[in-house]
Amino acid sequence: MLKVGFVGVGGISGAHIPAWEAMEETTLVALCDVRQECLDKYPDKHLYTDFEEMLEKEQLDILDICLPTYLHADYAVRAMERGIHVISEKPVSLNAGDVERVYTAARENHVNFMVAQVLRFWPEYVLLKDIYDSGKYGRLLSGFMSRLGAIPKWSWDNWMKDEKRSGLVPYDLHIHDLDFLVYAFGAPRNTQVHRSRRTDQDYLSVVYEYPDFFITTEASWYAAPYPFSAGFRFQFEKAILAYENNRCMLYEVGGEAVDLTEDAQGDTGSINLPKSDAYANEIRYFTDCVLGKVFPDRVKPEELDKVIQILNSL
Repeated sequence: MLKVGFVGVGGISGAHIPAWEAMEETTLVALCDVRQECLDKYPDKHLYTDFEEMLEKEQLDILDICLPTYLHADYAVRAMERGIHVISEKPVSLNAGDVERVYTAARENHVNFMVAQVLRFWPEYVLLKDIYDSGKYGRLLSGFMSRLGAIPKWSWDNWMKDEKRSGLVPYDLHIHDLDFLVYAFGAPRNTQVHRSRRTDQDYLSVVYEYPDFFITTEASWYAAPYPFSAGFRFQFEKAILAYENNRCMLYEVGGEAVDLTEDAQGDTGSINLPKSDAYANEIRYFTDCVLGKVFPDRVKPEELDKVIQILNSL
């Protein structure tokens, strides 16, 4: 049984903690956060407000880091130096140099490290990559990816609105889509950037150009209470794959519209999406790597480094 520790019991922890609790091979033994009120929801765990104290007192196999962005790399290295496997929420850092630092720490201490880039494990995005890789519907011609929402007002110490600690919209939202593009299609050849940025809102639009296609992206923190939404639309020679309003649709040229959403009725064949939780998928994958004593390569350091370089150039 792998013993898991958790640091940073904020909003995203609500997606991670149930995944750890659901697996038979792991037991979540300890939680750490500077806010006691966040810990009080878990009276059956060992609770800490001091990270070093948790590392001293607990014999952890895995640490899950869900802290504010600017703390990820430092906390990961501190844990790995104690021989603990680490999975960290995105991004690994705001600085490209930290990619090599954390992976060096992993190698030197013979432990696993992975950044939880969840879109790589999201069923609709996995399907998109599979269609692209297989060439089933011909060449990719164009794409569109969107990730929109209101400016966050809930973060601890208001860290999300501090560019030096969060990186703002590029690192909070846009990183998801950019990371997936680099993972699925490689590094873009060129970028066209437009940004409308004020103290109370931030909107980013980037066109990524590849040799044979281009992908338009947008991400926002609007000042108005705009509801969060995310999705994509990709045009292939023989079909359009769209993930919009929480539905995944395939529109075949000369064919019919096929609903691939996990709760769709009817037979959609082998392409139908499985009912799964992407956060659980990434945690399951990381745990299997630890159990199998193999280094997780679904997320590669050179891809993380390229994403940070692009984000810092926007």
